[in-house]
Amino acid sequence: MELTVWRTFVTVCRLGSLSAAAAELHHTQSAVSRQIAGLERQLGVPLMERHARGVRPTPAGEVFRHHALATLNEADRAVRAARDAGGRAYNRPLTVGATPSLAAGVVPEAIRGLLKQTGSIRWSLLPGLSAQLHQRVIAGDLDIAVVTDAPPGLPHDMRVERRFLGLDDMVVALPVDHPQAGSGPVHMRRLADEIWVEDNDGSAALLRQHAARAGVSARIDLTAADLLGKLALVATGHAIALIPGVLTRALRTDVTTVGLVDPPTRGIYTITPRRAPHPCAAPLRDRLAAAFASFPDPVRGDSRPGMSVGP
Repeated sequence: MELTVWRTFVTVCRLGSLSAAAAELHHTQSAVSRQIAGLERQLGVPLMERHARGVRPTPAGEVFRHHALATLNEADRAVRAARDAGGRAYNRPLTVGATPSLAAGVVPEAIRGLLKQTGSIRWSLLPGLSAQLHQRVIAGDLDIAVVTDAPPGLPHDMRVERRFLGLDDMVVALPVDHPQAGSGPVHMRRLADEIWVEDNDGSAALLRQHAARAGVSARIDLTAADLLGKLALVATGHAIALIPGVLTRALRTDVTTVGLVDPPTRGIYTITPRRAPHPCAAPLRDRLAAAFASFPDPVRGDSRPGMSVGP
């Protein structure tokens, strides 16, 4: 069986349409249909069924899709490994994933340091939530991802290598004219009457847990679609928000922060595929570790020598 036909089948499954797959693959729709039909004849089972809006895999097709995708990803890694071994390592683009708060400053800064070290390489940065980034590393879409263990946490997966970078103290984002702006670390009880805004379940869980430890509840009355929307609601005085400390250096000018007494924390990690890692992934991880080691504490303002690469 040719892998080209397998790629066609996986693409049809992903898009749910023969015509859309044909357009993406630069084939005719009839050519795509013939490839799928030929694959079904070889396997002796139907792989696709039509529905009102297109096509979807049959139960047998879904099983085959799962194994075909794994095989195709492994074939791509084999090609990349051969090219790297042949001295073409830096011709391969570096694809980096990061959570939105880390993609806003820390990761781009580390990439800038990497480029000074290695010279010009092609690279891209894709933001996403930790669970999404984990899956994209496994699928071979990302060479390295910078993620957090905020709820619901990170899975233990032998297919990836996980390295600890440091702990990130969460802080409270406030509009610049808020009464608590410019004050020292505050106890959660002083914020018990505030309206909070959240943009994801992990941050909301950290906020509720911290409030519960303080014996109060957090009024999460507003929801934002993403981090930018969350900060916009803070800037305009509609709410305050719990945000990562690593974000403080990339905040808009009409938002400030205040530290919390005994703040909630989240661990920051890199994850990379165990097989055929990109040759620039390890140097980038070292740059990230150095960045976290020197990142200022959002409460005290000094550096954090304890934030380093863990085992």
